[in-house]
Amino acid sequence: MPRSVNAVASRARRKKVMKQAKGYFGRRKNVWTVAKNAVEKAMLYAYRDRRNKKRTFRSLWITRINAGARQHGMSYSQFMGKVNANNIELNRKVLADLAMNHPDAFKAVVDQVK
Repeated sequence: MPRSVNAVASRARRKKVMKQAKGYFGRRKNVWTVAKNAVEKAMLYAYRDRRNKKRTFRSLWITRINAGARQHGMSYSQFMGKVNANNIELNRKVLADLAMNHPDAFKAVVDQVK
């Protein structure tokens, strides 16, 4: 009896990976073993960086709030401490947006916590 290998499924699996490797440089885009490794590594980076993105955005918001607070004579930690003490339920994302795009509204928040 001949050996059964299910070439259709194998080919489909390889085609899927090769499609993901489109746009890669050199042999990474058209040589199976190299492309498979490149795609696998890319998936690991994508998984890791979906989590890292949350960290980097939080640090960006903190930087923007700090800059806005310092224009009104407060440090970031003083400002956030007073925001929490006054039960102002604005998160860092919203505060950063106010500090950057609506300075008058941010000033109103600062005046309320002072």
